[in-house]
Amino acid sequence: MGLNVIMLGAPGAGKGTQAERFARQRGLAKISTGDILRSGVREQLSMALLAKTKMERGELVDDEPMVALVRDRLAQPDMDAGFVLDGFPRTVSQARSLDVIVEERRKGPLVVVDLVVPEEELVRRLAGRLICSKCGTNAESADGQGMTCRRCGGTLVQRVDDSEQVVLERLRVYSTTTKPLVDYYRGRPTFRTVNGAQPPERVALDMEATIDDAAGQVARTVLAAPGLSRR
Repeated sequence: MGLNVIMLGAPGAGKGTQAERFARQRGLAKISTGDILRSGVREQLSMALLAKTKMERGELVDDEPMVALVRDRLAQPDMDAGFVLDGFPRTVSQARSLDVIVEERRKGPLVVVDLVVPEEELVRRLAGRLICSKCGTNAESADGQGMTCRRCGGTLVQRVDDSEQVVLERLRVYSTTTKPLVDYYRGRPTFRTVNGAQPPERVALDMEATIDDAAGQVARTVLAAPGLSRR
């Protein structure tokens, strides 16, 4: 049975870092819609170019193209073992569409993890975050690595959507539009919260244990269903 994970949390909560780490450790495909869109802009793809202006203002891209983008990606062969989604869904409408996609796939449970970080810490993190101008990798400006990307050697620059004005707008959009996702998922047995204000290694350990517990609960429920044997 596959394993499918959604990473929720405000901008700067560490979703991308933790999603990439967990996906690598478990052999799952990591999907970042933000990375896909930015890559599409570099490649001059029409849908990504239409989304570019909204991204740079810190606004959300419309639901329909985002759902289509994710549906196409989840149909690829490397998705069979499962996936880790970072940056999608961002609205309740997108979440409902994802439920339909996951149900159609029938490839494992959907575990939802919400990384919780105080707002003042989010602002501090975003103000100091850099991105590689060549490969798009995120980096912390205060981590001692200078202005060179460790992955490809490219120059680190501030993301357009991490300027102070846009950061405040992104947090406002999250509070009013994306945060209702927590209410949408909260009642599910596979919904969990993790303290994202801890050191990254501690967050990673907590996240692994949390996801394993949620997936295990689904397996135990299936085994306990009437008519199923315990092997």
